[in-house]
Amino acid sequence: MPPRRKRKTTLVEEQTTIPKRSRKESSSRKKNAAYDPLREPFSNKRCQIWFQEYSSDEDGLGPEGMEKFCEDIGVEPENIVMLVIAWKLEAKQMGFFTLDEWLKGMTQLQVDSVIKIRAKLEFLRSLLNDPVLFKQIYRFAYDFARDKDQRSMDIETAKIMLSLLLGRQWVLFSSFHQFLEQSKYKVINKDQWCNILEFSRTINSDLSNYDEDGAWPVMLDEFVEWQRARALS
Repeated sequence: MPPRRKRKTTLVEEQTTIPKRSRKESSSRKKNAAYDPLREPFSNKRCQIWFQEYSSDEDGLGPEGMEKFCEDIGVEPENIVMLVIAWKLEAKQMGFFTLDEWLKGMTQLQVDSVIKIRAKLEFLRSLLNDPVLFKQIYRFAYDFARDKDQRSMDIETAKIMLSLLLGRQWVLFSSFHQFLEQSKYKVINKDQWCNILEFSRTINSDLSNYDEDGAWPVMLDEFVEWQRARALS
């Protein structure tokens, strides 16, 4: 019986046969493609290490760290989403986050890295569209932004914060800003602050439904008088 001949490999078989090394590389690529950092469970330790990238000491993240944090997440420090983040962290002072505030807020948001908070930015902005949550953020902004040595907010800070919060949604904001510019007011107290929001939500742009006998602060009575005088001139 003649010896059995070795079967020749056909061209098709040569082309479809994957070397062992190539199979390993393909498997590795599939594993890497399947990795999604957004799906990783929240880690308190990773969150704390992340905080330390921006903090000057164990407990505090100050203005320099805040600037780097903003740069990393791709927003300007004066972007309103930073106010929403501060509200979520229940931060006590503008430009500063404590470790406790960071861990509490980031745990609630379930973010422990730059990539995760970037993915949350649109959600955080969307909270401003909820009237109830917007009111909470607006009220939070007063104590957050005012000088902690003073009971009232200085007028320059108030104008900046009002512009951030109401500048794009209140038709009369530009007029109100001009009124503050020429007024005698040096500070805004919390009652005035809260009533400005209610005024912007309930009073028509032509002031036709403004009740002079209502319980509005004198500041808003004066604004209405000033605005009506301008309309007549």
